[in-house]
Amino acid sequence: MKLSELIQSIKAGEQNDVLSGLYGAEALEDQKERYISVIQKTIDLFGDQEGNVYSAPGRTEVGGNHTDHQLGRVLAASINLDTIAAVIKTDDNKVRLASRGFNIKPVDLSDLSINAAEKNTTESLIRGVAAGLAERGYQTGGFMAYSESDVIAGGGMSSSAAFEVLLGTILSYLYNDGKVSAEEIAKVGQYAENVYFMKASGLMDQMASSVGSFVAIDFYEKENPVIEKVSFNPDEYNLDFILTDVRASHADLSDEYSAIPTEMKGVAKLLGHDVLSRCTLADLMGHVAEIRESLGDRAFLRAYHFLKETQRAKEEAVALREKDINRFLEIVKESGQSSWMYLQNICPPGAKKEQPVAVGLMLSDAVLEGQGAFRVHGGGFAGTIQAFVPKEKTQAYIAAMESAFGTGACYILKIRSIGGTKVM
Repeated sequence: MKLSELIQSIKAGEQNDVLSGLYGAEALEDQKERYISVIQKTIDLFGDQEGNVYSAPGRTEVGGNHTDHQLGRVLAASINLDTIAAVIKTDDNKVRLASRGFNIKPVDLSDLSINAAEKNTTESLIRGVAAGLAERGYQTGGFMAYSESDVIAGGGMSSSAAFEVLLGTILSYLYNDGKVSAEEIAKVGQYAENVYFMKASGLMDQMASSVGSFVAIDFYEKENPVIEKVSFNPDEYNLDFILTDVRASHADLSDEYSAIPTEMKGVAKLLGHDVLSRCTLADLMGHVAEIRESLGDRAFLRAYHFLKETQRAKEEAVALREKDINRFLEIVKESGQSSWMYLQNICPPGAKKEQPVAVGLMLSDAVLEGQGAFRVHGGGFAGTIQAFVPKEKTQAYIAAMESAFGTGACYILKIRSIGGTKVM
């Protein structure tokens, strides 16, 4: 179908079911306008040719704060904010991708070698995803596309992972009949980010985006993580699932983020292992003095956080399966407290005047008054606060948070049941 025909199909309501399934009936009209706009921009850039539209969702981390890089457990979900692209297949092996807010050079996939000059660029992710698929025996090839995203960059929802999953999904459908599994696409996305983009990361972000829905993931076996979908809809428990962007800059925080896995791995090494998931709490407690002397108190506290947090992620999934919402919320609160006290990813060291994540947590505590649950979301130090808010408190909660962080800082999220996909 030509792209112009896709636009007419959307206008005629023929895509209503698929769009409502992804975003909810209440968002249908806005999404129809969004899809039409993206398709029209693709036509304007590349002409009216046969094409399709693809989507990959952002993700939210619910349990397992900073556990994936130690091959621990997490509880995560794909959300109703996503990256979409209208795509035209080509036969020249080049990827020409335009995206709102980015100036992306064409990438020739006949050369899949690592290019140091592309470090930290979109081009490196395109080349890296193609290389990862090729190494796994899949076909790759060229396409032209225009994409837009409403996943908040720097908001802990993993806009980069959504983009990587989008690329993998496009190449899966264009050149492999859609047969690349969600798990493989996630691993290829992480490979592109680690090796080509040259940024260390765990696999949680890509896996949650690619698989979709609420998922419990155990990364103990690195190459074969155990993934189990968990049925959970906050609406069924009279809860709104709210992320608040505290609108703090991530600039100059790279060292703080990288210090967390570095310190955790240092403790694991002292205990005779590569990562902390191979260690036990008894191992840690039996070497308190040695760890403190060799690696410092913060490394010891962060290791303690991991060993308790990876167990909490498991217990959260159990609570949800048993529909014990009170126990689930209790564990979420425990996770948030551990992140603040032991993981220490709330305020950058030395921050005095500006502590926005801490302010967001305090306001959550004040408004919720023991109901629901709240915690830092994602990497910490900046980014977002996550809260499960009783619906009768939602208006007051949003008012309090936006009084501190500005209008539009809060997002009421919905869990998306489908990961990376060809939409139409």
